[in-house]
Amino acid sequence: MTTNGSDKLALRMVSLVTALNVIVACGFSVAGVLSPGAILPAGASPTAASQVFALYAAARAVPLALVTLAALGRRSWIVPLGTLAGAAQLLDAGVGLFQHDIGKTVGPLVIAALQFLALFNLTRQGQASRAQAQ
Repeated sequence: MTTNGSDKLALRMVSLVTALNVIVACGFSVAGVLSPGAILPAGASPTAASQVFALYAAARAVPLALVTLAALGRRSWIVPLGTLAGAAQLLDAGVGLFQHDIGKTVGPLVIAALQFLALFNLTRQGQASRAQAQ
């Protein structure tokens, strides 16, 4: 398959947004391990349970970030990994809603929207490239 300039740009944009997405998610999960109080709702105190949950979050976010960063620029990998990372951000926004924390709601929603817009653009560019090739 041949790729045109806009197709390459779309792949770069998805790669950039996905990298930002997983780095932010990984950073928050690691912050939760190192300083659980930093991610808890206002007024809540860290407990052994919050430490365990932070460890579980990091156990998922760190490998996702590492695999995703290694796959950047590879269309066959970045689409499913980007979709997964975007879905995780949507769920993070749900956690923010549950906590009644506007920052923990809007931030993930913005990242998820950017992720899905970049994926949509990449998919659209890929379809246009395939149509031109035929």
